[in-house]
Amino acid sequence: MTTESFDTDVLVIGGGNAALCAAIMAREGGARVLLLESAPREWRGGNSGHTRNLRCMHDAPQDVLVEAYPEEEFWQDLLKVTGGLTNEHLARMVIRASSTCRTWMRRHGVIFQPPLSGALHVARTNAFFMGGGKALVNAYYRSAENLGVEVRYDAPVDRLEIEDGIFKAAWVKGRRIAARSCVLAAGGFESNREWLREAWGRNERGEFPADNFLIRGTAFNQGVLLRHMLEDHHADRIGDPTQAHMVAIDARAPLYDGGICTRIDCVSLGVVVNREARRFYDEGEDFWPKRYAIWGRLVAMQPQQIGYSIIDSKAIGRFMPPVFPGVRANTLEELATRLELDVPTFMQTMNEYNAACRVGRFDHTALDDCHTEGVTPAKTHWARPIDTAPFYGYALRPGVTFTYLGLKVDDTAAVRFNDEPSRNLFVAGEMMAGNVLGKGYTAGVGMSIGTAFGRIAGRNAALAAQGKPAARGAVADDTTQHMKEAA
Repeated sequence: MTTESFDTDVLVIGGGNAALCAAIMAREGGARVLLLESAPREWRGGNSGHTRNLRCMHDAPQDVLVEAYPEEEFWQDLLKVTGGLTNEHLARMVIRASSTCRTWMRRHGVIFQPPLSGALHVARTNAFFMGGGKALVNAYYRSAENLGVEVRYDAPVDRLEIEDGIFKAAWVKGRRIAARSCVLAAGGFESNREWLREAWGRNERGEFPADNFLIRGTAFNQGVLLRHMLEDHHADRIGDPTQAHMVAIDARAPLYDGGICTRIDCVSLGVVVNREARRFYDEGEDFWPKRYAIWGRLVAMQPQQIGYSIIDSKAIGRFMPPVFPGVRANTLEELATRLELDVPTFMQTMNEYNAACRVGRFDHTALDDCHTEGVTPAKTHWARPIDTAPFYGYALRPGVTFTYLGLKVDDTAAVRFNDEPSRNLFVAGEMMAGNVLGKGYTAGVGMSIGTAFGRIAGRNAALAAQGKPAARGAVADDTTQHMKEAA
């Protein structure tokens, strides 16, 4: 009888936050772990290098979090932005896990900074990493390697061997790598222009909207394994291929890896017009961290997939400045000309908006009573006439962070085939985020999902490598003790 030879116990495919959490957890569970990162070492970490924080539930002030952000409020925030397109069981599991993960993260080198103040409104809800996502990624790689995780760079996986829902091996540059279990954490398909084109198709104007999308993160998320799993292995899927974490960013941003500094954060303090110089959505609907991620899709639906954020000097100093300066003018007419917008239409839009403003007590840190009347779309909060020179305009494009089409899971993080969970193939991060994020986004929740499911997937991959069944639910705070109990 021939005994199958394995190159490793747990194979982790991907190199960002979710993959690293999985690799570390699997190694802590006693497994030999090999992590394959498709990017070169200098570009390792995928989109995680561009992150800054994770959203955390807490019932009272905790270390770097002020006041309280209870489970129900977190859930309602998520429910609102997703419009109900979320799995409540999995979402609440992520929410609860977010309250306990920081101790584990610190143990693996992540340093959190003191609470932020100012206009971001997130000191209560989000824990920020000192040095941002790149520092987090580097800390995890150091910890993983110190624990004995083997890491290979420039190692893109192009196909998997799966038999009857059981993972057998992965192929990298013609080489077969066999493992007892596997975690898929290789990201979405946002960097694959042809797939984006296919998903979005043509609009009523005959345009391919995807041709004008910019990618906020890595160029390496081509969706190769996601498509392979969906089309070749017929894994159960979740999500709409047109839904994504999509932000309005500076139209001058690079095609890839522009990151957070290209985001335009003055939308709620002014108005946004399209190429036809007309407003198209309520700029003051809610606090910016709860609404910034809807604006990429809104701009994507406009002619030529472009918009223009217009502010006056009263807004300066009340938002995080982007990396590129805005177009500046001393009059609104001059600003329209410099932005190449139709001047009469632009002036009509601005005059109607200014006349509709009902200014009460302006407070950009609260849902104030400054609103419009008699103009469509309305502006619900922070509505003040744009009348104080100099004036500024920022051209906006859709900036895709990650896509929501992915693999369907349960609370074991197992990949499912015909609604049956695999015994040894798990998924985490962007490849399964659509289970929680059917649409929309709220700041930091992607890292919450990746951290929770990365740890779950890693724990269960280690158990599978030992021939043991997967454990259900989130990982306990005391990881080592939890692994002993699970074993």
